[in-house]
Amino acid sequence: MSLMTLFAALGPLPQALLAGCFTWSLTAAGAATVFLSRGVDRRVLDVMLGFAAGVMIAASYWSLLAPSIEMAAGSGMPAWLPAAVGFLAGGAGMRVIEWLLPYLHVGEVGGNHPPGAGLPGKSSIMLILAITTHNIPEGLAVGVAFGALAAAHPTATLAGAIGLAVGIGIQNLPEGMAVAMPLRREGFSRARSFWYGQLSGLVEPMAAVVGAAAVILAEPVLPFALAFAAGAMIFVVAEEVIPEAQGNPELATMGVIAGFTVMMVLDVALG
Repeated sequence: MSLMTLFAALGPLPQALLAGCFTWSLTAAGAATVFLSRGVDRRVLDVMLGFAAGVMIAASYWSLLAPSIEMAAGSGMPAWLPAAVGFLAGGAGMRVIEWLLPYLHVGEVGGNHPPGAGLPGKSSIMLILAITTHNIPEGLAVGVAFGALAAAHPTATLAGAIGLAVGIGIQNLPEGMAVAMPLRREGFSRARSFWYGQLSGLVEPMAAVVGAAAVILAEPVLPFALAFAAGAMIFVVAEEVIPEAQGNPELATMGVIAGFTVMMVLDVALG
């Protein structure tokens, strides 16, 4: 029996958990680059951040908004309603989280504690909080995609959900680096920098299970849930990822194009 067959037999909740663990593992892989280098070339980071933005934009439409619209069209309600309401709610929800939990944007970390201190300084903690908060909608998106399989809707396929998890995982690589590298530059050991870097992605498996359970228990909200995840991800892209990648805007733009293309191919080919 192949691994894919075994995975397909697990059911949406275990699948969502494993997919969330996969996306977290790539955050950890990004953080692990701190063992190889103290820093990363700004041009490389801008390309990677641009790539991450492209993946998230493509995933928001191909894997989330388009299925939301198709599901609504077959339910008797206006096709645009769940997508519009859910999308706005996702963006508003992220804004409320930012308001309640103010944090630094990526790249704003400054040393405000003795080098090598046992715990990150305030600015570093805020950076970790920022990346962790941004990983919540990514985990929810993966979970909702797998939870949608329980509805047996034609637009919800196992291959498409796996493609979304792969795309989200790929764009998690620079996020792990974005936490671990600044901590290393502030004087933390490689091991401690890696620990905090991977910790920022640990929320994704939990968010994935929550997202899957929510749509399984309340199937009618599925179109809204898909659009909510899309709105939250686009908020993150516009608020954080693209602005941070503007040190080299030309390279970042090419990264966006490449990331969008890769995620689009994954979704269409697998979905």
